[in-house]
Amino acid sequence: MSMSETDTVFVATGRRKTASARVRLVPGTGEIKVNGRSPEDYFHGEQFLKYALQPLDTVDFRDKVNVIARVAGGGIGGQATAVAHGIARALLKLDPELRVALKRAGHLMRDPRQRERKKSGQPGARKRFQFSKR
Repeated sequence: MSMSETDTVFVATGRRKTASARVRLVPGTGEIKVNGRSPEDYFHGEQFLKYALQPLDTVDFRDKVNVIARVAGGGIGGQATAVAHGIARALLKLDPELRVALKRAGHLMRDPRQRERKKSGQPGARKRFQFSKR
């Protein structure tokens, strides 16, 4: 791989809950792969697919770049959001001028919400066992 070849690959990481996505952006024809599969095949819910590719639609780069994403951890929703976050960060490396549009659409924000841990003496994080007076 020559130096000019590595210059055209933009790598970024996107995260959400426990999901983590490593995204590679290469200027190309709009080919997208998520864990070696098509995004339609991987994100079988239409909402998840739409959400994962939203940053590309926001800046109208859907058919200008090829996306290769490796995503692990969490559920399908968290993974879709992690891929979207990774794509947005990679697009920023590709063209810093896109920052305003991506930021306004909220794609650069890392969603900090995490699952609250289950506490002992309770059936869940906040739920209590049924109280019986007698």
